[in-house]
Amino acid sequence: MHIPNRSLVLPRRTFLRGLGACIALPFLEAMTPPARAAALGGAARRMVFIYLPNGMDMESWTPSAAGASYTLPSTLQPLQAHRAHLSVLSGLAQVNARPLGDGPGDHARANACFLTGAHPRKTAGADIKVGVSVDQFAALQVGKNTRLPSLELSCDVSNKQAGACDSGYACAYQNNLSWRNENTPIPAIADPRLVFERLFGAAEDPDLAAGRALRESCRGSILDLVRGDAKALQGSLGATDRRKLDEYLTALRETEVAIAQNTKFKTASPVPNMVKPDGIPSDFGQHLKVMYDLLAFALATDSTRIATFMVARDGSNRSYPWIGVNDGHHELSHHGNNAEKKAKIAKINRWHIEQFAGFLTKLQTLREGSGTVLDNSMIVLGSGIADGNKHAHDNLPVLLCGGGGGKLKPGRHVQFGKETPMTNLYLSMLDHMGVRTAKLGDSTGKLENI
Repeated sequence: MHIPNRSLVLPRRTFLRGLGACIALPFLEAMTPPARAAALGGAARRMVFIYLPNGMDMESWTPSAAGASYTLPSTLQPLQAHRAHLSVLSGLAQVNARPLGDGPGDHARANACFLTGAHPRKTAGADIKVGVSVDQFAALQVGKNTRLPSLELSCDVSNKQAGACDSGYACAYQNNLSWRNENTPIPAIADPRLVFERLFGAAEDPDLAAGRALRESCRGSILDLVRGDAKALQGSLGATDRRKLDEYLTALRETEVAIAQNTKFKTASPVPNMVKPDGIPSDFGQHLKVMYDLLAFALATDSTRIATFMVARDGSNRSYPWIGVNDGHHELSHHGNNAEKKAKIAKINRWHIEQFAGFLTKLQTLREGSGTVLDNSMIVLGSGIADGNKHAHDNLPVLLCGGGGGKLKPGRHVQFGKETPMTNLYLSMLDHMGVRTAKLGDSTGKLENI
């Protein structure tokens, strides 16, 4: 009988390797045995920003009372199981998303301003200018500790970067959340297959072409390429870590199958006379779920500690027939106080919160030391517009979820003063990540009560 090596100590950045593949591991007990846990100062903290388009039905979003004894309104009720891990933040504003003399273009400004707190220069040309986004402030200082300094995701397939998209604003503003500097956006990845390959392709192959060819030629799973390494490692682990590793590899395989199945059925379907991205599910719900799953894998394996996820760009006119909403989202957001249209907006909002709740549940099941990945994360979900009918950029709908490695005080509805800069929240989050900066966009100081 093989007796596991109880004294085994693994580096946090341990990989399963094979030809054309490199799979990061989740947090295992062997990575921080009790004797070393205190010295290491606990698990790493993560920072994630998730964007929902076109604002919210604020009446069904905003709790009626502040403090810890508030009642979750109808839109947020799917988060009941995570109430202890979230705070509803009211009163935050993005003043620089307003026209400020530039006229129409609120959707482009909402996206461009959301993480930068800066007013974008109105241009349809190449002379774009906005500001550095909060995630890239963090990536510059924290990103060196992980394989990917940051990860940018989207479910918006039409990620056009050139030309004009919203009332004379360059498409780059409306289609990006993340900005490396004031002139350079970082385009998000919408294809789950490309995200998968970026996370689990060969580390020495940045373009991933060779790794992809090898995996396709083996006609099997990426796990087949690292099977020998996995078997050797499992034989050295304790029972708890063996079980956790098996669960992780099983979940990884299920995600891989979901991506492969989608490609298989799309290949068998009639192909329209257009270029269609490979690997993107035609079903939006499936697309969103697999992207949330991949984001969870990225965080759990410490592949990155900083991520942005633009579920859809502001101004998106997607319909949601599977929940009985056949009208376009953007069109409905200009509801004119029509009760039927507002009810449909609330229905869309609640559906998105249900999907987000599933993501939080996933993070809560991923154990990490004495806590979970959710306990060590700071996750902002919100929009750069409050009421879409008014194109309001104050009192924004914002959730702050997770424990931030013990830095956050979740479980409350926090009401800030009118016109409190959203960037003040970001300064606090950067501080919790160990990132020092005195200013971000229109910030005026850190928020102390989060």
